[in-house]
Amino acid sequence: MIDIIAQINAVNREVGSRSAGDGEGIGVLLRRRYDAPIQDVWEALTDPDRMKRWFLPVSGDLRAGGDFQLEGNAGGRILRCEPPGLLKVTFGAESSLVELRLSPDGEDATIFELEHTVPLEMAGSGAGALYVGPGWDGAVMALGLFVTGEVADDPVAAANSPEGQEFSRRSVHAWIEAIEASGTAGAAEIAAAAEVSLAQFAPDAGSTAEGSGNA
Repeated sequence: MIDIIAQINAVNREVGSRSAGDGEGIGVLLRRRYDAPIQDVWEALTDPDRMKRWFLPVSGDLRAGGDFQLEGNAGGRILRCEPPGLLKVTFGAESSLVELRLSPDGEDATIFELEHTVPLEMAGSGAGALYVGPGWDGAVMALGLFVTGEVADDPVAAANSPEGQEFSRRSVHAWIEAIEASGTAGAAEIAAAAEVSLAQFAPDAGSTAEGSGNA
């Protein structure tokens, strides 16, 4: 059984305005500490044989300048790969950028950051964080379980299980709080995006929440 509340509370979530190419963008930032050495976390993020055990199978030219494809998900181009601390890729579109940053926290722990930035016209407003944030939350949780030895037989099935959907439901509400704190979207925009997000990430979990991802 997953301690859903502990997993939700393990992540710091931020939404904010970012520069995106020549214009304005919206970025989501997830930050978490893992009880695993930085090299172990890096290899879990970049070794195809390890990736498929917690995330998705990946194929392509897996080096800087090469293209990659996640099975059943987005593909993109690897812009920077600087082990064991930085990986930057396009994700689904050239203007959609994902940057992973790792830093050691002593010898046996790692600070992980994932930042996903898209142009404002793609996100619409900060409410666009609800279209990607819960998905990244699920990946961040799965990575944490993996590096501590808890490996799902089927990561996709685990994400779609009742437990996985309850985690996602709470994640949606945690992201609502982050968006509200950022001041980057109005109440109507957030409500509309939340409805879509819940239907996507937690279709069978219901939409009722206690008003907080930390509840």
